Amino acid sequence: MIKIKDKQFSVFIEEKEIQASISILAQEINHHYKGQEVVFIGVLNGAFMFASDLLKQIDLDCSISFVKVSSYKGTNSTGIVHELIGVNESLKGKNVVILEDIVDTGLTLDKVRVLLGAEHPNTLKIATLLFKPDAFLGKQEPDFIGLHIENKFVIGYGLDYDELGRNTRDIYKLTEENKNMLNIVLFGPPGAGKGTQSERLIEKYNLKHLSTGDIFRANIGGGTDLGKLAKSYIDKGQLVPDEVTIDMLKSEVSKYPDAKGFIFDGFPRTNAQATALDQFLASQDTSITAMIALDVPEEELKERLKKRAESSGRSDDADPKIIENRIAVYRKETEPVKTFYQAQNKYIAIDGVGTMDEISERLYISVDRLN
Repeated sequence: MIKIKDKQFSVFIEEKEIQASISILAQEINHHYKGQEVVFIGVLNGAFMFASDLLKQIDLDCSISFVKVSSYKGTNSTGIVHELIGVNESLKGKNVVILEDIVDTGLTLDKVRVLLGAEHPNTLKIATLLFKPDAFLGKQEPDFIGLHIENKFVIGYGLDYDELGRNTRDIYKLTEENKNMLNIVLFGPPGAGKGTQSERLIEKYNLKHLSTGDIFRANIGGGTDLGKLAKSYIDKGQLVPDEVTIDMLKSEVSKYPDAKGFIFDGFPRTNAQATALDQFLASQDTSITAMIALDVPEEELKERLKKRAESSGRSDDADPKIIENRIAVYRKETEPVKTFYQAQNKYIAIDGVGTMDEISERLYISVDRLN
């Protein structure tokens, strides 16, 4: 996900898919004009990347010129061509192909077609990388189309938002976040009472609990394809790749299309995982609202775990060395993620000392402030 000025954009079409569609377009154009000469006219500023990559795969005798038009203001097309500059050669009797990065309303293209048609070319056709059929209001659809896309505002690979964002290999779409969703990454060291507080947050705010541990066990125990894949790594003593974990989360999230939000428990634990989670949530038009960490002094944690060992009989809670190691592992794992969310102004530390009700009240106050 990237941010330009006041807007958030998430990956929409990756470089590999863009290049594959350009290869197909080139093949269509080569076949259509076989044995003929073609003049390509790229529409600036957006089509410069598309034109460059397309011409590398054209095996016809050809030349290229560029014209400049303008019909966008912010994220909306005005459909008004203010000027057309750049045609410095005669097009009379020639085969002309206009290269556009994107065709949405088509009103700009209609005007360009009229202006270039006045030059009396032999043929005049349109090739576009992207086409928005739902937004199209023009008189004639493009002749060569790379990808049909939904009516979303997109940037990257030559496309811009107020002249910014052209210089990316992927194409991004505008993300309109669902501000009503409450998505919390909840962390707490062993003995902090995270389990209890998680249950209370889930009940109070009607959230869905996503524990990577539970999700792994369910997939492996249920013999799902992802579970089998994860088990194959575990059986070899290898870490399960982030992509597999994210795919499991995606599958779980998809079960709750009407969820008011989620608590992510045990994930993410690295910057790479946090980035992947951001990208996934952006594709769902939402984002992490906050990372909330229960802050408890180490000595307090040790005392709580000792008391828990007395009541539960858990040997791992009674051994001081094991306790110290578990706390150290927690600090090591959460520090990078803490920094990640601090950079987004989404990190919240909650005083985890006091009664369960007192800690819950602090959590509720912090969460309510998020809304």
